[in-house]
Amino acid sequence: MNVGMLLSSHARFRPEHTAVVFENKRLTFKEFNNRVNKCANALLAMGVRKGDKVATLLPNSLELLEIYWACPKIGAVIVPLSTLLMDKGIISLLRDSESKVLVTSAQFVPIVQRISDDLPDIPPSNYVIVDWARSTPYRDYRTMVDEASEGEPPPIEVRDEDPFNIMYTSGTTGLPKGIVHTHYVRAMYCMTFASCFRMTPESVVLHGGSIVFNGAFVTLMPAMFLGATYVLLRQFEPSQFIESIQREKATHVVMVPSQIVAMLRAPNFSIEALQSLEMICSLGAPLHREYKEELHRKLPGRFYELYGLTEGFITVLDRTVAPHRVDSVGTPTFFSEMRIVDERGNDLPPFQVGEIIGRGPMLMPGYYKRPDLTAEAIREGWLYTGDLGYVDEDGFLYLVDRKKDMIISGGVNVYPRDIEEVIVRHPAVREAAVFGIPDDKWGEAPVAAVVLNLPDAVSREEVIRWINEHVEAKFQRVKDVLIMRDFPRNVAGKTLKRVIREEYLDASKKGGQKSGEKAGTTLCNA
Repeated sequence: MNVGMLLSSHARFRPEHTAVVFENKRLTFKEFNNRVNKCANALLAMGVRKGDKVATLLPNSLELLEIYWACPKIGAVIVPLSTLLMDKGIISLLRDSESKVLVTSAQFVPIVQRISDDLPDIPPSNYVIVDWARSTPYRDYRTMVDEASEGEPPPIEVRDEDPFNIMYTSGTTGLPKGIVHTHYVRAMYCMTFASCFRMTPESVVLHGGSIVFNGAFVTLMPAMFLGATYVLLRQFEPSQFIESIQREKATHVVMVPSQIVAMLRAPNFSIEALQSLEMICSLGAPLHREYKEELHRKLPGRFYELYGLTEGFITVLDRTVAPHRVDSVGTPTFFSEMRIVDERGNDLPPFQVGEIIGRGPMLMPGYYKRPDLTAEAIREGWLYTGDLGYVDEDGFLYLVDRKKDMIISGGVNVYPRDIEEVIVRHPAVREAAVFGIPDDKWGEAPVAAVVLNLPDAVSREEVIRWINEHVEAKFQRVKDVLIMRDFPRNVAGKTLKRVIREEYLDASKKGGQKSGEKAGTTLCNA
């Protein structure tokens, strides 16, 4: 089951159908497959063989898409790295993954020059640079690929259990871990999401987020499986995103919550511009009820919500059910099972909060070279997610919060998401993130970080007062509010609550930036 051969099939049987659109490039399946073959044959000529790791440090680009589909054709393993990584992070992940090749762009050459001595397993000739024509030990990607054959690479046996990629976790809860996805797992992505999202070969999938984020594969894999059209933007910018949907008549999009909020608030947002959409799927983090209800009002019959872990357990709330179960994140995908368990692993009845565990065909075989962490995460075939939730009488899942994010204040479990749902109802607030800090009296106390719709629209004191008047219980009252220009986010656009909390505590200790002062955006290195 070589997922890389999907393109070869479409190039043979529907060669003139548009496969990929990126900026001014529009490629048919025949044209795109030829480019992918050139890349695959160039990698073979470099000495890349089955099982070798090919790392990428690239923004969204046609070259990155080519590598994604060239590697599986020859049995190589893709290792996508975040472009927000700093030197130490890149070195760590290249060493951990045992990568033999790094493909990057000209903007990252200074980093390559700084780190190369720390990576003896990658010789200078195995650094491949996009848009690089200088005379150096590094290879120029375009020259290397243009000189290669566009014929299919020699056939290679790829088994279900062979690795397709290693996806490093985003670092929202700690140090990244390498999640292995096999060809079988990615094939399950193809078929499961094509069915869940009602995709067809005539669908037009548009993606504006980073494709090094695993959430991008939720639509990339089924699009290539069905032979649909995949429109990739270089980056997410809300106005451009809306224009692209209208121009390309896009049918399917996946977005993280911050992108959905930005789209709804964009100056050119209109119902007419988004009429072609058949699916708007929110993933990566919970989308607050306020924005779900707005989507249901303005673009009815299109909203899906996906809850899942890159490790491989996923639920989907279908668009036909979404308006009636607005707080649910759906049910397990096909051939998957879910349980809610207590601290001892015992099953809990409906409406009782416990840890969400699941199993199914998209489950990873494990973390790369970390059997210890794998054994912690997967027990007797069940993935322990670390997330808290409950099911209703019909088996629909409702998220409560991450186990690690839960605040224990005065012996009471306080769930940050419950407070966040209240905060975003304030007309001046665009986004909210609640976290716990140590408190001498209560053990822990909630603090809220907020991003406003307009700068200086409301004072910190006003926000604190409003929150504490509207929460449902005294233990949900916040101790402080931090007004920020924007939240620190990873490459996927997820809010890094851990970073906000660390910076808040650090500033409090130093006494430099007083609690509640406006803070700037922090970029995550994970």
